[in-house]
Amino acid sequence: MHFLEALLLGFVQGLTEFLPVSSSAHLRILGAFLPSAEDPGAAFTAITQIGTEAAVVIFFWRDIVRIVSHWFQSLSGRIPRNDPDARMGWLIIIGSIPIVVLGLLFQDQIEGVFRSLWLVAGMLIFFGVLLGIADAVGARRRKLKDITVGDGVVYGLAQSLALIPGVSRSGGTITAGLFLGYERAAAARYAFLLAIPAVFGSGLYQLFKVVREPEIDPPFSLWETGAATVVAFFVALVVIKFFMAWISKRSFLPFVIYRVALGAFVMVMLATGVIPA
Repeated sequence: MHFLEALLLGFVQGLTEFLPVSSSAHLRILGAFLPSAEDPGAAFTAITQIGTEAAVVIFFWRDIVRIVSHWFQSLSGRIPRNDPDARMGWLIIIGSIPIVVLGLLFQDQIEGVFRSLWLVAGMLIFFGVLLGIADAVGARRRKLKDITVGDGVVYGLAQSLALIPGVSRSGGTITAGLFLGYERAAAARYAFLLAIPAVFGSGLYQLFKVVREPEIDPPFSLWETGAATVVAFFVALVVIKFFMAWISKRSFLPFVIYRVALGAFVMVMLATGVIPA
């Protein structure tokens, strides 16, 4: 039964990681309704996100190779430092700093109080509404080449909010991008590229902790977590293509409505004692 639960959670992870609905919130909520009624935990969530982020690497492979290549070439002076792809490399590094610092500072809270379902439900609703406002008032004129260092810092701070389940890594960074006036596709593209170092770093760190500290008894074994990660990878490959096509033509309103409805549903379940916080 545990193995089937892990596969289901991996499927949901892959399905929700790139949508602005918070995959970590979905894993936390779903865990409360499974037969085991266990919180999958921050470690399981972070490790399975390695699978979804591997899908990002494949989807944006050409962009990533070009950015990394130009960034290294700019260090040696072979190409100008203001080359767009070299700049993007620096912007990804700069934007990744906030979540690394805050992730280390608030590690105990991330694995503890931040996983309260009351907080998760509140974040789903609040940041859902914020995404709707940003989508409605954002100019949506700026393109990826227009990103500045200041914008990179704002994106990075927005991404770090995803340390709280319910905010959504993609949702938070896309919301920031929309408020800054970026096109939907540009905001999402940078958000996905920006997530690569943070997600791989967090996932590998949690994997190292689980392997190194056998006294830790996570809800799922490494075998179950690994199987869930593989499922998340294949599902994410399909979802990311769908999402990038969707936002080039449509608004985020369906995701806003879904977030608010899910948050309200969880609050009702908590208030009536159906699930524990």
